[in-house]
Amino acid sequence: MAKLILTQEVAGLGTSGDVVEVKNGYARNYLLPRGFATVWTKGGEKQVESLQKARAARAVANLEDAQAQAARLQSATVKLERTAGAEGRLFGAVQTADVAEAIEAAGLGSVDKRSITLPAHIKSVGNHEAQVRLHEDVIATVQLQVVAAKAKK
Repeated sequence: MAKLILTQEVAGLGTSGDVVEVKNGYARNYLLPRGFATVWTKGGEKQVESLQKARAARAVANLEDAQAQAARLQSATVKLERTAGAEGRLFGAVQTADVAEAIEAAGLGSVDKRSITLPAHIKSVGNHEAQVRLHEDVIATVQLQVVAAKAKK
């Protein structure tokens, strides 16, 4: 078992600043090469504190603000335009960064792309859903409408 400090949120494992123990292969082949974690050391406690301070600064200030933003997100439909083929299949997939940009462009507030979870790869036009973690206790479901972009002439 490898003891690591998470530098980013990893679904099902923890958030930035958490100290976790995972199997060696998972740490060596996935978490460390992608920069999701660093090896835990005794001096790493200072790093944990700085990561937790950064996470607190990024997080929505309090529960009431998070609930208000969640209500705005759940009541609106976010529209994403992507190039698509004749069958409605997208050229590429919709990423969490795309969803974060679309939410901000729709005037629904700023959302960190790492707090967005897509249930499956979005590779076709139509209506889809995404989960946004705004606070430890607040998760909003956002309705996404993916439409084919008009061809440029």
